[in-house]
Amino acid sequence: MPSPNLPTSLLLNGREFSYDSIQQTPNPHLDLNGYEAKVLELLRQWLTGAHEFGLRTSGSTGQPQLITLKRRQLVASARRTGDYFDLGPGDRALVCLNCDFIGGKMMLVRGLERDMRLTVVEPHADPFDFVPAEAEFDFAAFVPLQMRAVLAAGRVSRLNKMRAILVGGAPVEPSLLAEIQKLKVPVFLTYGMTETASHMALRRLNGPHASPYYHVLPGLHLGQDERGCLTVRGDVTDDKLVVTNDRIELIDKHTFDWLGRVDFVINSGGVKVQAEKVELVLDVALAELGQNRRTFVAGRPDERLGQAVTAYVEGEPLASPLEKRLLGLLTARLGKYELPKAVVYVPTFKATASGKLDRAATLRGTEAPRR
Repeated sequence: MPSPNLPTSLLLNGREFSYDSIQQTPNPHLDLNGYEAKVLELLRQWLTGAHEFGLRTSGSTGQPQLITLKRRQLVASARRTGDYFDLGPGDRALVCLNCDFIGGKMMLVRGLERDMRLTVVEPHADPFDFVPAEAEFDFAAFVPLQMRAVLAAGRVSRLNKMRAILVGGAPVEPSLLAEIQKLKVPVFLTYGMTETASHMALRRLNGPHASPYYHVLPGLHLGQDERGCLTVRGDVTDDKLVVTNDRIELIDKHTFDWLGRVDFVINSGGVKVQAEKVELVLDVALAELGQNRRTFVAGRPDERLGQAVTAYVEGEPLASPLEKRLLGLLTARLGKYELPKAVVYVPTFKATASGKLDRAATLRGTEAPRR
């Protein structure tokens, strides 16, 4: 007999589903849309004790892959996050990430493992549009697009009632980082992947404890391979060594600085340029010019250089005077070999199924660069 203080149901798109009914096969709730059916099936598998779960990687750096994680890996991840944020019975969690992917799935698992009260909504830019105005939450996770939309809608007071907020799945642009500084609630940027059962390290973005570095959660072991890329081993990896393509600087055994993807290194005239470093400078320069646009930097084939550093900017081309100011800022802040040789404007960047920027698909659709 469950404790009367523990939740026996959850809210999904505004409807209440008891855990008892979710476990039934076939599920008695027939009037479901596709997303609701997927969420309830995942919950049914968990509640009935499934030991393995198939998950798709996001596909942001290559083709999505189907991998299998064991229940004990997901439990270990949920326990570590729950302990870190002191989440427990009766705490209220907003689940608004796509549950087709590890971030959303783990929000559900954390809620079930820690006996939290779950409010699940289909992914939307501003999930608060789909929950009652009086609803309050202790814990939530957003992608940057959602965080930007929630802040733009003036929901600071609702966010500040939470104990902690996670942001992940894509980089946090400088303009969004500036907005996050206005929040009192602790906001953490996550680092992790499907293979590590969601995040395995956190970086505080605001407040007096804000940091430029990621701090690994207790009990996980970091290392580097010969390329300088992060390796991790622990219960969330089923004690197998996971080798990433993320170049890092290992500050100590618990702390690291993320430098960028090794597969995003541009070899331009024999000089290796880290694309993410140039992207950060580009983002800051555009923000200073009042242009909050998505960008990325990649190497474009070039007969002389092999690869030419190229900036890709979403939206209509900047007016010529504004583009000259942008290039002036980049020239002052980047090294000779880091400076983009061209700017390519793309009306709309392509996205993966999980909503992340799909660089490869975007690059395939671009025309000759503007010089």
